[in-house]
Amino acid sequence: MNMDIIDLESVDIYNKMYGLETKHPLAAVVDLNMATKSVNHIKMNYGIYALFLKNDENCRLKYGRQNYDYQEGTIVSFAPGQVVEVEMKENVLKPDVHGLLFHPDLIHGTSLGNKIHQYNYFNYAQNEALHLSEKERGIIMDCFKNIGYELDNPVDKHSRTLLCTQIELVLDYCLRFYDRQFYTREKVNSDILSRFETLLDGYFENRDNLVKGFPTVKHFADEICLSPGYFGDIIKKETGKTAQEYIQQKIIGLSKRYLSDRSKSINEVAYSLGFQYPQHFIRLFRKITGYTPGQFRKDLFN
Repeated sequence: MNMDIIDLESVDIYNKMYGLETKHPLAAVVDLNMATKSVNHIKMNYGIYALFLKNDENCRLKYGRQNYDYQEGTIVSFAPGQVVEVEMKENVLKPDVHGLLFHPDLIHGTSLGNKIHQYNYFNYAQNEALHLSEKERGIIMDCFKNIGYELDNPVDKHSRTLLCTQIELVLDYCLRFYDRQFYTREKVNSDILSRFETLLDGYFENRDNLVKGFPTVKHFADEICLSPGYFGDIIKKETGKTAQEYIQQKIIGLSKRYLSDRSKSINEVAYSLGFQYPQHFIRLFRKITGYTPGQFRKDLFN
């Protein structure tokens, strides 16, 4: 069954859906325990930033076709351009959910606006909620309360700066808690790295590169059922390299093996690795090794 999509282009649209008061046009702290309207099943196209702290298990989120890992005591975050489906359990009128909403216009030209791209968790897709301890939940709730106090005050020349500063504090705490989650799930993460290595080896052994071309981070993230952002952060934590750098190192290792076969031209080596244009291979090889494939082959056989 097709479902209408609500374009969530403003804080006020969200508040009106749940019968909540809009105190500021560009920011809100919401408590769905205070909602005067219920929403049982809806799909939203976000045009704003949002974080939600869920304290019960009365609603289910879907991002694409996957259920979001959104259980009791977890935070999920969404950025403009993401489409999320929300389904409430039957007979639940007021879910125990607290949230922070803010419009991109609020942070344009601020320090937060300049660093918003650093909060990678806004790009995480499915099964990647932030799981909080009771103490961490308390910290986030205190931050929400402080933002709420500011929203209760009349708007003046300091309002925007103070709001952005306090929102940035929430996002920084979430960044810290996600880092903690990476480390506490070290065994899971190492298994992901092992699967990545296996998939990467198989990509070339099965000659997928000849059909699909140069391997991408998104391809392997999809294979492991993670978003590219979350997958990339795990690989970075485990190896010190980005997932893209890890793939490139694998490519260079293979290319050296192929270059040792003098019956293959450098162009043939490039194509066999999945490069559409040999000059792209030569450029990458030089960038990582400091010399060209031709120089490597010459030194190898001299």
